Amino acid sequence: MDNVDLNLLVALDVLLAEASVTTAARRLGLSTSAMSRTLTRLRTATGDPLLVRAGRRLVPTPYALTLRDHVHTLSRDVHAVLRPRTDRLDLATLTRTFTLRANEAFIAFFSVPLMTAVAEAAPGVCLRFAPKPNKDAAPIREGLIDLEIGVAETSAPEMRVQALFDDRLVGVAREGHPLLGNVTPERYAACQHVAASPKGDTFGPVDQALALLGLKRQIRIVVPGFPDAMRIARHSDLIAQVPRSCLGNALAGDQAGQLGLQSFELPVETPSFTIAAMWHPRMDADPAHRWLRQLVGALCRAAY
Repeated sequence: MDNVDLNLLVALDVLLAEASVTTAARRLGLSTSAMSRTLTRLRTATGDPLLVRAGRRLVPTPYALTLRDHVHTLSRDVHAVLRPRTDRLDLATLTRTFTLRANEAFIAFFSVPLMTAVAEAAPGVCLRFAPKPNKDAAPIREGLIDLEIGVAETSAPEMRVQALFDDRLVGVAREGHPLLGNVTPERYAACQHVAASPKGDTFGPVDQALALLGLKRQIRIVVPGFPDAMRIARHSDLIAQVPRSCLGNALAGDQAGQLGLQSFELPVETPSFTIAAMWHPRMDADPAHRWLRQLVGALCRAAY
């Protein structure tokens, strides 16, 4: 677009409004000679004199008169587009569907408080939780996913990442389980276990730490997600290991007790991990998306 100069549009709008090179120059902060040169360029671009002398003043040509209102509208729209956003987000009237991708644990323990907060602030907003079969970044890049919640890692370097909270693995067992009260690596490994793994993998950080001691878990069942593992542990003698966030806001045995479970510290050290919100840079400046990100962050900070 080397032959298009939007400054000419603005200048034409002012010239047609003022019908004076001197006054137009003053409004635009230009010299009279610079404004005269601009009028010459406009005449060349449009193929019309636009303003012609009538005595001691300039008057618009018939073609200029047909352009005046249209040029003014275009100039106003250009100014509106090429200035910083000043629109204010009205949550009360916001109508929008946000698609979030998160694992079962986040949905199970955060979807209700998140939806409650959203409904209170923005009743026209709908939350859609999408399946999370893997960590493929393509759906986020393509705009199919607005916000992803999960371990702070991504294969897409351009993604924005905002840490929400640090998490770690803990053990859970039914109330009154014989293991509780004396959890040693040997007694822990000797128990029967339920493992949570969407892909069916069963060897993780706990197993690595146990292996250094010459120990191995006895896994009797593998389920897709942590809520399933907790449910099985509650109704059996099997032991589960889950992120501490799965226990809810209490972060202690009280909340687990309400689920019929008791949590305990694992008898071996395992690394902590950061749970984060991830999104595509195209959503950075979107006011509604920013509000959702801030709301998710506030809920997680309140819980952890």
